[in-house]
Amino acid sequence: MIYTITFNPSLDYIMQVPDFKEGETNRSVKEDMYPGGKGFNVSTILQRLGYQNTALGFIAGFTGQQIKKELAQRGFICDLCELEEGMTRINIKMKGDKETEINGNGPFISQKKLDELISKIDTLKKGDTLILAGSIPSSLPDDIYEKIMDRLKDKEIRILVDATKQLLLNALPYKPFLIKPNLRELEEIFQTEINNQKELISYAKKLQEQGAMNVLVSLGKDGALLIA
Repeated sequence: MIYTITFNPSLDYIMQVPDFKEGETNRSVKEDMYPGGKGFNVSTILQRLGYQNTALGFIAGFTGQQIKKELAQRGFICDLCELEEGMTRINIKMKGDKETEINGNGPFISQKKLDELISKIDTLKKGDTLILAGSIPSSLPDDIYEKIMDRLKDKEIRILVDATKQLLLNALPYKPFLIKPNLRELEEIFQTEINNQKELISYAKKLQEQGAMNVLVSLGKDGALLIA
């Protein structure tokens, strides 16, 4: 079974505002709302490709219930921890001549609820795949990825990591099966500017030397490059 974790999901509220004016009343011409979070996105794509999977994570309040409802329609299994207080954050994205985002902070996650998630992770068995993707809320320890990988290190579980700089680097000693930085993140990790494919491959291989088995660098409109 493939499992994904979304630690800090959101309900994304998209507003089309063609001529946004700061400090004035603006009216949108179109609105959309959908669940946000890298883990949920991965689960959605896997399901569309025919791969059954289970989405883990945290939800809270009426926004969390809306996310749960919409995810259920996508066909994959949702085994989410429901928080007793607060609400899943709302991210507002205004699209016009420029795109402006206001991202919420997210609810507090207690140790009790974190333990509930860990108990679900403990049921993973040999041959399963776990995808750790996206940011973590401020109420969780910043080494949560490492703690999960350390907990699973002897169970022969394939782990994939899609995270920003420090979360990604801290995961490398646990030899993840695949990591997925984008070009900008790769430049940030090595504090350099990458100008061509040769340099790109060189820096991706440095991440392999630090522990990653495979490195997939996403390149936006130019696709992606896999170093295996």
